[in-house]
Amino acid sequence: MNLQPFSGYGLGLRKEHYREFLENQVAVDFVEVISENFMVDGGQPRHILRQVRERHPVVLHGVSMSIGSADGLRADYLKRLKALVDEIEPLFVSDHLSWSRIGGFNSHDLLPLPYTEEALDVVCANIHQAQDALGRAMLFENPSSYLAFDGAAMSEWEFLRAMSRRTGCGLLLDVNNIYVSATNNGFDTADFLDGLPYDAVRQIHLAGHSQGAELLIDTHDSPVCEAVWRLYAQVMARVGPVATMIERDDHIPPLDELLQELWIARQLGGTHAWDRELLARREAA
Repeated sequence: MNLQPFSGYGLGLRKEHYREFLENQVAVDFVEVISENFMVDGGQPRHILRQVRERHPVVLHGVSMSIGSADGLRADYLKRLKALVDEIEPLFVSDHLSWSRIGGFNSHDLLPLPYTEEALDVVCANIHQAQDALGRAMLFENPSSYLAFDGAAMSEWEFLRAMSRRTGCGLLLDVNNIYVSATNNGFDTADFLDGLPYDAVRQIHLAGHSQGAELLIDTHDSPVCEAVWRLYAQVMARVGPVATMIERDDHIPPLDELLQELWIARQLGGTHAWDRELLARREAA
């Protein structure tokens, strides 16, 4: 179940860009898709995904495994995901450190977990179940958060470190989520970065967010902001070879705009340094 490093830069594959990916050579090293979109009857067509897979490695990124559910994972979900994994042979399979379902209730949202020993036991048991069912190690993404639980036994980064050590899973580090959570909950991003197990990080997400009435909202509907670019450069100064991608889930722009953002990521990832002139040159072009 070893997770091999992959150093490349990719985009989330959205249906607005299917034709361009099928008809042209797009300058990406991989693409990422939402797993569930290809796991249900009437979902997005698998033949499109298979054709894209002939050109680019694919990452399967889930949003409803509900790895924090106290009543365990759904066997039917794991069976359908395993079938997709076997067909596509993805670079990575990932989901979120969150929960959305218990019993007959499904929030259809990524709900936060309390960072307690009890929650850690539940999460690790579920990760073992998922990895055994898939026959491979998975990546789990740090969530964006809008509140902190009383009685937490550890910080988020301590939870991530313990989770990865106990299960052998990798981490999908969402840099925008670090910034959103730190701003909303009042912790220092430097403490988060100092506490991460970088040897477990295999992929990075970059995205935009929105300003709500009182909190930042992880909306994935805008370009990456300067503060998140700066944080990404700090991460890249510490981490080894990883896959970096731009996420955009709403207000989908033309593909060229996303490729321009990806160019910035390539530059920052290659230099391991923040260059203020980089964005200035990009904006002047």
